[in-house]
Amino acid sequence: MTHDAIIADAIIADNLSYSYNDHLAVDGISFKVAEGEIMGFLGPNGAGKSTTIKMLTGQIRPRGGRVTVLGTDVSAHPKRVQAEIGICFEFTNLYEQMSAIENLKLFAALFGVRDFDPVALLDRVGLPGRGKDKVASYSKGMKQRLMVARALVNRPKILFLDEPTEGLDPVSAEAIRDVIREERARGATIFLTTHDMHEADKLSNRVAFINQGHIVALDTPHNLKQQYGQRRLRAEVSQADGRLEEREIALDTPETAHAVEQLFAQEKVVTVHSEEASLEDIFIQITGRGLVG
Repeated sequence: MTHDAIIADAIIADNLSYSYNDHLAVDGISFKVAEGEIMGFLGPNGAGKSTTIKMLTGQIRPRGGRVTVLGTDVSAHPKRVQAEIGICFEFTNLYEQMSAIENLKLFAALFGVRDFDPVALLDRVGLPGRGKDKVASYSKGMKQRLMVARALVNRPKILFLDEPTEGLDPVSAEAIRDVIREERARGATIFLTTHDMHEADKLSNRVAFINQGHIVALDTPHNLKQQYGQRRLRAEVSQADGRLEEREIALDTPETAHAVEQLFAQEKVVTVHSEEASLEDIFIQITGRGLVG
């Protein structure tokens, strides 16, 4: 049996802590990410997401605890781990006066990757025909797509994506989500930090909520909704003057059937649909705070 075949968990974080001076950014968190899984790591800005990624990828050493990635202790062998992973941070660090193709070729040379097609890679992330243009001429969305392409140069076993669609237009964001799905289908593990709960819900096998340096929940989106969420019936009703008003009824309660009956008996119902709790609703319920800010 090969070494790769016996690794069930691509990432193991054991009691990780990190502080900046007196500020404890990450406070004793533990979790595992299985091979081929997309893990959404969710929380507001300043919750500890980026610090956690930097520890997982060997960019900073934990002040406490241990990280194992692909069976290797990251602190002991950061270069070995970094050769097997791809990293895309929210803030771009590209060579602006070089072309996109030159950026990718330089990165490939650093990794010792020879057999890759930069043009095909740019096509994959939605940048066809722009490979020879200087990166300085790119929009924010184009630079972000190039960052994702660069993270794929070495065909990584794990892809670490830190807010990969933050501030992007819908077309750029969807192009990056498509790449994430393709990489998962290839067998890569994806570790995705975001405060976009809708995106995390669509992409992730499991999600971890991090708040003030602590993991406060970790499960599949479905299980979290079952455990914490309240399904609702949302209706639009027409008033005598033609105005539309909203009505909301909690589902799965002893009073639901009577409330629905009364709604249709007493109101002129125009539209009605059921709605489950969002991950955003659940995060607020658990932490008492929203995801932005």
